[in-house]
Amino acid sequence: MNDHYGRAEGLAQILARIETVSPGNLSPEILAPLDQFHSGGLAATRDLANLAAIKPGEAVLDVGCGVGGPARILAQEHGAHVSAIDLSPTFVEIGRALSQKSGIAVSFETANALDLPFADASFDVVWTQHASMNIADKPRFYRQLRRVLRPEGRLAFHDLLIGAKPRPLHFPVPWADRAEESSLIEAAALRALLPNCGFRERVWQDRTAATLTYFEKTPPPAVPPPLGIHLLLGPGFPAMAVNVRRNLIEGRLGAAMAVYGAAPMHG
Repeated sequence: MNDHYGRAEGLAQILARIETVSPGNLSPEILAPLDQFHSGGLAATRDLANLAAIKPGEAVLDVGCGVGGPARILAQEHGAHVSAIDLSPTFVEIGRALSQKSGIAVSFETANALDLPFADASFDVVWTQHASMNIADKPRFYRQLRRVLRPEGRLAFHDLLIGAKPRPLHFPVPWADRAEESSLIEAAALRALLPNCGFRERVWQDRTAATLTYFEKTPPPAVPPPLGIHLLLGPGFPAMAVNVRRNLIEGRLGAAMAVYGAAPMHG
């Protein structure tokens, strides 16, 4: 996956672009086109944070953090102590620099979600947005998330899923250039899997319609903006965004947001 996520502009170029757009201002709204690396943008991150009731002082692990936009929201707006990991060293470098420049304390580390470098029961909340689509071994993934979660902790996620009319996706999409790189799961299968991995459902929201509305309201511009996801995924991003919208319209793709509580693991 590092090939797919290895197209980002250099850190110096990204920082220079930010200074051009808004010198000295790294507010969430300014950075959102770049650092909210998931459907729904900044509003979706805030929705999930409220759904999960993130509290001041809680230890939160952001798995598949991208360049750290959601992690900074959780730290700045909710007072959480956030650790963030991603498989891409480039994304971790950019995320760390943006956090340092904005004065928001987030700990970043390059790590594999299937082998988390944290002790058991280390976190109050495990958070993930649009990371599972690249992970084929979902039982291992969710068991790792449960392992590092405290007994009264919770899992908060926002993911793209197989849609209501399952058919092959139109590629490329932001997480994959071809089918072999994409590992989506149906909502029903995920909801059946999670209890076996040590989770109890608290809230499940189908976000398919909201996600489609987001892409319809934010079509790729004719001229790339100074800040945007294209800086992370390269010049092919507009075609990826068009394909996400088409996949949603045709029912090939769905979306959900959910909060699960920790529960005993089975099997």
